[in-house]
Amino acid sequence: MSDNENLTVVIVTYRTSEKVILDCLKSIDPNIKILIVENSKNFVHEKMVQSKFSNVKILCTGENLGYGKGNNFGIKSVETDYVLILNPDVICELDLFNNIIDVINNIHDFTIIGCQYAYDKTFMPAGYFDKRKNETFKKDFMDNKINSLHEVDWVTGCSMLINLKKFKDKEIFDKNFFLYFEEIDLCKSIINRGDKIYTSDKLKIHHLSFKSSIDKIENEKHNINKLREWHWMWSSFYFYKKNYGYFYAMIKMNGKLFKSLFKTLFYLITFQKELKDKYFYRFLGILNSMLFRPSSFRSIDNNN
Repeated sequence: MSDNENLTVVIVTYRTSEKVILDCLKSIDPNIKILIVENSKNFVHEKMVQSKFSNVKILCTGENLGYGKGNNFGIKSVETDYVLILNPDVICELDLFNNIIDVINNIHDFTIIGCQYAYDKTFMPAGYFDKRKNETFKKDFMDNKINSLHEVDWVTGCSMLINLKKFKDKEIFDKNFFLYFEEIDLCKSIINRGDKIYTSDKLKIHHLSFKSSIDKIENEKHNINKLREWHWMWSSFYFYKKNYGYFYAMIKMNGKLFKSLFKTLFYLITFQKELKDKYFYRFLGILNSMLFRPSSFRSIDNNN
């Protein structure tokens, strides 16, 4: 198997706009296999994509499984040793795939290698766990030596190269997460077992951030925001509970629970609906996670 044939790109979509998915696919080396996992019953751009890209295979999950479970669904169909997980709103630098092949050939002990953002310094895509405070914190690698490799504790999930040989099965992500913290939780489990995670200055992408929305989302922004607030809080509590224990999670999140409740009541009596909804769904997310309820809230209909 040649180097190119031993790598598959997996892209999880959910009613992603045509322009966003086209821009992403055009930036990927045409010799690399691509698997699109559509988190619904129908990928509306299927004919267009397959007419333009012979290296693309499309799978539909039948329902919105979320980021982690959607990637698990796709990875089970992957036959290569390496998979590059990309968000659909990622644009790859021209030399990304040549550099990935170089990394694969020269770094043999990695489990995950995270890409870095080509120009955006406002968000760092990797960092370390503060073992004293059970927290994550970010570190800026941009000022270090060019083309260097950095061993880290976690990388962001929008662009991560995974060595499947390091896993006993292809259930990579915890299926209980629907949105947020999936990659941090995965990295935590990898670090706990003593395996290696890196980020490389040679692997550069552009992340457009939240541009992977469906065409009609402009009319559903408020609904989308409710989903994000709910899942951010649910996943936060679940991550702390899973990795540090229920008592620690309660201490960590109790302040956010009561703050969200207080602000919900305040914005309710001051007739500020959007802010009221924001904190109400934060409150519900924490409460549901505290009560061991699953990450089941969906603000967009999944039946299409």
